[in-house]
Amino acid sequence: MTGTEIKAIVERQRAYFYTGATLNIEFRLAALKRLRAAIQKYEADIGTALRKDLGKSAFEGYMCETGLVLDEIHYMLKHAHALSRGKYVRTPLAQFAARSFKKPSPYGVVLVMSPWNYPFLLTIDPLVDAIAAGNCVVLKPSAYSPHTSDIMAKLISECFDERHVAVITGGRAENTCLLSEHFDYIFFTGSQGVGKEVMRKAAEHLTPVTLELGGKSPCIVEKSANLKLAAKRIVFGKYLNCGQTCVAPDYLYCDHSIKDELVVEIKKQIRKQYQEHPLRNKDYGKIINQKHFERILSLIDETKVVYGGDSNPQTLQIEPTVMDGVTFDDAVMQEEIFGPILPVLTYDSLKEAVAKINSMQHPLALYLFTEDQKIARQVLARCGFGGGCINDTIIHLATSEMGFGGFGESGMGSYHGKEGFETFSHSKSIVDKKTWMDLPMRYQPYTKIHEKIIHLFLK
Repeated sequence: MTGTEIKAIVERQRAYFYTGATLNIEFRLAALKRLRAAIQKYEADIGTALRKDLGKSAFEGYMCETGLVLDEIHYMLKHAHALSRGKYVRTPLAQFAARSFKKPSPYGVVLVMSPWNYPFLLTIDPLVDAIAAGNCVVLKPSAYSPHTSDIMAKLISECFDERHVAVITGGRAENTCLLSEHFDYIFFTGSQGVGKEVMRKAAEHLTPVTLELGGKSPCIVEKSANLKLAAKRIVFGKYLNCGQTCVAPDYLYCDHSIKDELVVEIKKQIRKQYQEHPLRNKDYGKIINQKHFERILSLIDETKVVYGGDSNPQTLQIEPTVMDGVTFDDAVMQEEIFGPILPVLTYDSLKEAVAKINSMQHPLALYLFTEDQKIARQVLARCGFGGGCINDTIIHLATSEMGFGGFGESGMGSYHGKEGFETFSHSKSIVDKKTWMDLPMRYQPYTKIHEKIIHLFLK
C-alpha cells in the first residue's frame, strides 16, 4: 500500500471519528459482538493460519491466542458500560457549589502495530480494548506471519467499515508511511530496537504511546522450591511456541545447591511434555523464519548443551535445549533468546541474584519459585520488572482482571481489561459549576476577610 493510500485511510477514519458515531456505547458493543461472531466463524481458519506461520497446534492456537481474545471480548461486553461512565469525585469546598467528575473519552484514530510471535492475540486483543473505548483503529500486523495477517484482514473487512477499523499489510515501507502519519495514539508490541524508532516518530507529533517490548526475563529458583513442580511449569513456559514468547523465562537462575537436581527434573519434563524426539512431535512448532532460525542456533554453545541441541533446517525446528555452566558473559546471555534454549546459571546467595538482576535492563517478566513467602515478598519488592508469577510462569498475562505491560527497557503502559480500556481513553477532568451561587473571594479587589476565608478553604 502506498503512502497516499495510507494517508487517505487515516483521514477517512479521522473524519468518521468526528461524526461521533463511535461515542455511542451501543455502537461499540455491537462492533465487539460482530467481531466475536467473525472469530467464531473463522476459528478453524485462524488455527490453520497459525499452524502455517508458526507450526502451532490447534489446541495451542486456541489456548494462547483465539481463546484469550474471546475472553477479552467477553470482559468488555460485560464491563464497557460501567467503564465508559463518568466517575464523580469530591469537590473542594473552595469550588462550592459544583460537581466534579472524570469522563473517559476515546483518543480518536489509533495505530496498533503487532508482532509475529502471537500474531492473532497481539493484534486483536488491543483492538478489542480500543474499540470498547470508542476509537477508530488502523491495524498493522507483522509481515513475518502472512497467513495470520491474511485471515485477520478478511475477518476485519467483513466486520467493520474501513472508516472504523482498517488492516494494512506489508513490511517496512508500510511501517515507515504509517509512522509518518499523525495518530492520536500508538500501541506497539515488538522489539526494543523498533520500539525506540516508534517512540522517536511518535514524538514528532507528541503522540502518546504504549510500548510492549521484551528483555531477558529471569526465572529464579530458590532452594526451598518444589523442584518437580517448578521444572514442569518452567518447561511449559519456556518452550511454549518454541520459546518465541515475550514473557518466556529467558534464563534459569537457581541456588547452586539445587541446580543439579533441578536440571535432572527439567530433562524429565522435556521428555514428558515433548516426547523423546520433539522434532517428530506434531504439536511442537517451528521458528518463524530462516533468519531467526540461524540467529538462535548461533547462541547454542555445544560444549555446554546438556539436553537437546538438534535442529531441522528443512522444517525450521530446534529441539528444546538446556545449557548448563553458563555465565553472564556467554553469547546466549547478551540478547533476548526468543527461542527454545534454556541457559542455567547459579547464585550463591539470593541477595547476589537480586543485585545482578537489578544491574541489568529491567525485564518484562520475572518468575520466582519458592516455598518461603518472606523471600517472595523480598524479591518482588526489590526487583524491577513488568509482571510475573510466584511458582509459575507466563500465566499472569492470561487474565482480563490485571493489566499487562513492561517497565523501563521492557516497555511502558499496559492493557487487558479495565487497564486496556483506560489505555485507549483520555480521562477528562470536569467541574460542573452551578449558577445559583457564586463565592466572591476569588475576585478582585482582594480583602482581608476574603484572605481569611481562602486560608480556611485551602489548608
